[in-house]
Amino acid sequence: MKQAWAFTCILALSAVLGGCGKDGSRNGTQEPGVSASQAPAQLGQAASGTPAASGAQERGAPAAVTKAQLPGDAAETLRLIKAGGPFPFGEDGVLFRNSATLLPQHPRGYYHAYTVRTPGAADRGQRRIVCGGPRRQTGDCYYTDNYYASFKRIAE
Repeated sequence: MKQAWAFTCILALSAVLGGCGKDGSRNGTQEPGVSASQAPAQLGQAASGTPAASGAQERGAPAAVTKAQLPGDAAETLRLIKAGGPFPFGEDGVLFRNSATLLPQHPRGYYHAYTVRTPGAADRGQRRIVCGGPRRQTGDCYYTDNYYASFKRIAE
């Protein structure tokens, strides 16, 4: 009787642990300076797999936004990226892993994230610019105002 109970417990534990690690193998490690909210979760997805009301975008090419349509603080962030800094936050320029693959896929180390100041925010806020390619280049950049849940490609 004790063996059957132990076997049942082991099977249940295996099922729970096996389900928890389903998607973790490709995103199991975090880069320094990358928050857990950038991790493997399919942001903006409801339980049914359909986009939630958060405004998250479908997979594919992000929508575009011109530099003139960006908030003034985003234009300042782009200027700092081109100049190579100095950036207002120590976390600016950290590796962005693109774990949710909302941006086009590139080799690890391609994307870096930068803060776009939010007036009146006590912290870094939710606005970021993520740029790909060599540092100081702004030809492949994306803007998010909802902390990486969706992006808009910044048109040149």
